[in-house]
Amino acid sequence: MIETGCPAPLGASSDSNGANFALFSTAAESVELCFFDPKGNQTDRFDLAARSGDIWHGYVPDCLPDQAYGYRVHGHYAPERGLRFNPAKLLVDPYARKIAGRFDWNPAVFDFEPDNTARELRINHLDSAPYVPKSVVVSETKAAAATRQSIPWAEMIIYEANVRGFTMNHRGIPASERGVFRGMRNRQILQHLKSLGITSIELMPVHAFIDEQHLDRRGLRNFWGYNSINFFAPAERYLGGDSIFAFREMVDSIHDAGLEVILDVVYNHSGEGNRYGPTLSFRGIDNQCYYRLAPDNPGEYINDTGCGNTINTDHPAVRNLILDSLRYWAETMDVDGFRFDLATVLGRRREGFDREHPMFEAIAADAVLKNRKLIAEPWDPGPGGYQVGAFPRDWAEWNDRFRDTARKFWRGDPGQAGELAKRLHGSSDIFEASDRGPTASINFVSSHDGFTLADTVSYEARHNHANGEGNRDGHSHNYSCNHGVEGETDDPDIKALRRRQRLNLLATLLLSQGTPMLLGGDEFGNSQGGNNNAYAQDNETGWTDWSGLNSDPEFLQSVIDLVALRRDTPLLRQPAYVHGLQSNSDGMRDIEWRSANGQLLSEADWHQTRTFSVFMAGMLEEEATAGQAIALFFNASDEEVEFRLPFNAPGTGWQLAFSSGECACLASPDSAWKLDRQSAACLRRNLSGTPPVRRA
Repeated sequence: MIETGCPAPLGASSDSNGANFALFSTAAESVELCFFDPKGNQTDRFDLAARSGDIWHGYVPDCLPDQAYGYRVHGHYAPERGLRFNPAKLLVDPYARKIAGRFDWNPAVFDFEPDNTARELRINHLDSAPYVPKSVVVSETKAAAATRQSIPWAEMIIYEANVRGFTMNHRGIPASERGVFRGMRNRQILQHLKSLGITSIELMPVHAFIDEQHLDRRGLRNFWGYNSINFFAPAERYLGGDSIFAFREMVDSIHDAGLEVILDVVYNHSGEGNRYGPTLSFRGIDNQCYYRLAPDNPGEYINDTGCGNTINTDHPAVRNLILDSLRYWAETMDVDGFRFDLATVLGRRREGFDREHPMFEAIAADAVLKNRKLIAEPWDPGPGGYQVGAFPRDWAEWNDRFRDTARKFWRGDPGQAGELAKRLHGSSDIFEASDRGPTASINFVSSHDGFTLADTVSYEARHNHANGEGNRDGHSHNYSCNHGVEGETDDPDIKALRRRQRLNLLATLLLSQGTPMLLGGDEFGNSQGGNNNAYAQDNETGWTDWSGLNSDPEFLQSVIDLVALRRDTPLLRQPAYVHGLQSNSDGMRDIEWRSANGQLLSEADWHQTRTFSVFMAGMLEEEATAGQAIALFFNASDEEVEFRLPFNAPGTGWQLAFSSGECACLASPDSAWKLDRQSAACLRRNLSGTPPVRRA
C-alpha cells in the first residue's frame, strides 16, 4: 500500500508512522519504488503515481528506518537523444543519506548490451539489482550540538589527510579503528595534530564512491575517493559497521580538540563515467538534467573533468542538489568548510567559466553556507579550465603556482627569485585585483596529487608502474630533484641535503603570506616510493608511514617550531597586502626586498640572483604587529652567503628564530649574518617573550 505523500523534501523522510519518498525527474514516464530485504531480495514494488511538477512522490505507511530501497525509472531509451531510461536498472536515490551493499562490475550494471560499443546502443534488459548498492531509509536525528570552531583565515594552517590512509599504519590505533572515521578521532591522532599546531583538517572525499572498472580488473581499488555516486551518504568503507553519524562523532571529537574540519567534495562528475559507463543513479533518473551533453550530439558527454562526464550546474535542480548536500554536511554533520574538487565546473556555462554563475551566487546567498569556508581547486582539464585567481570574493583557492615556484627555486632553476617573491608576498599579482587578501591563496608545496615532500627531493621521475597504466599517469612535470641518486640512498651527504631541502620548502610555505596547507605525513618524511598518483594504491604505498616519527624526531620538532613561529608572529600572516609604502618610527618599511648585501633589489637583480632577503615591520597604528620586525633569508646558491642588514633596520638586536642550516651573526646582530648554502632562515627583533632559537 502506498499513499500520495509529499513532494518535499526530496529523498526518503522517515517519521513515526512510515516514510515519504520523493524523486525529481523531468522526462520520466513512471517511477517505481522497490524495497529489499537484508539479503538483497526484492520484496515490494510501489508505483509513485503522484506527481507534483517534476517530482514523483509517495508515502509508505509502516516503512521503518533501515529499509533498503531503490528506484526503477521508466521512459524512452534513446541514447542518441540523451535519454537513458531503463527500468531494469536499480537506481540509487540522489538524496539517500545512507547507501549499503557492494557494487560489482557485472554486465547487468550497464543500460546497454555490454558487448555493444557501436554508435547505436541497444538496451540491456538484465536486472542490475543484485549487483548495485541500495539506498537506505534513515531516521535522521542530529547528534548533540558541539561547539563549532571559527578560526580566522589569517590564523589557519590546513592539514590534508585521507581517512583510510592516514590511520591504517598507525600502531597506536586499534585494528578496528584503522581506516575508518573512528580512527581519525583516536586520541593519539588528535594529540599529534594538536602538538603539530595545525588548525584545520582537510579530509579527502568521504561521499559514497565506487572503484573504476579498470582498477577492478587489475585487482586495485580507488583509494582517494574522487568517484562519487551520491553526495549525501558517507562511504560505507569508512563507517566500519557504525551508523552514518560516525562521521559526526568524528567531527565532534576534532572540534573538541580545537580543530576545524574541511571536507573535500566532488560535485564536478560522478562515477557513472562516459556513455559506456554503468547506470547507477543520475543517468537513469534524468540524464539530460544531471549531465552536460554535447549540444550537437546529446548521445555524448562533455568531459571537462577528464572523468567521462560533467555535472550540469546550469540546471536549477542540480544546483539545488548541490546546495542541499552542502547544507546537510554543514548542519547535520557540522563541518566547517569545503574544498571543491575541480571547482571550475561549478561555474561552467556552455560558453566557459563564469565567476558570476548562479551556482556561486546561490552559495553566497545561502544563510548556512555563507558562514562556512569555501576553497576552490581552481582548474579542470576542459577548455579554459585554469582559473586561478578568478573565483568570487569569498572564496580561497589552491595556488599551484606557489608549489611549482618553490620547488623550482630550491632545486636551483635560474630566474625564479622574482617569482618566489610574488608567492611569498601572498600572490598579490593573482588575488589583489579581485579585492581579496593574502589568505585567499592556499599555499602548498605538496598535496595528495603528486609527490610527497620526501619524494619531491628524492625522485626526478614518476614511478607509477603499480597503477597499471604504463607509468603514463600522474604529473610529468614535478619540478623535483633527486640530488644525485634516484630514490633511496645511504649516501650521508645526499641524505643531509634532502633533509635540508625539505625544511627549506616547509620554511618557504610557513613563512609566506597566505594560508598554508601541509600534506599529512610530510612533517615526518612520509614517502610513496616515487608514485606521484597513488589514487589506486590502497596499500602500503598510499598509506601514511608513521615510522618517521621515531627515525628523525628532530625534523618533526623543526616543523613544530616553524608552525609556532608563524602562530606567534602576526607579521607572517597578515590579512591584507603590504607594498612597502608605509614606514615605522625606526624608518623600516612594512616590507622590503633586498639583496644579500643589504641593497634594494633592482629588476635586473631578480632575474639573476639565487639569494635574497625580505624585511617586514609592523606599524605603530596596527596593534597586532606594532614594534615587531622580521627578516627572512633565502639562499638557494651552492655557497654560504653573508646577509647584511640594511642601514635602516635598527633595533635592540636581532635573534635567530629559525634556520634550516647553519646561521650565525657576524660582529653584531644588527650588522650581518652568515647563512649556509641552500638554506633558509628567519630573524626577529629581540622582543620580550621571544622563544628560544631552534636550529634544524
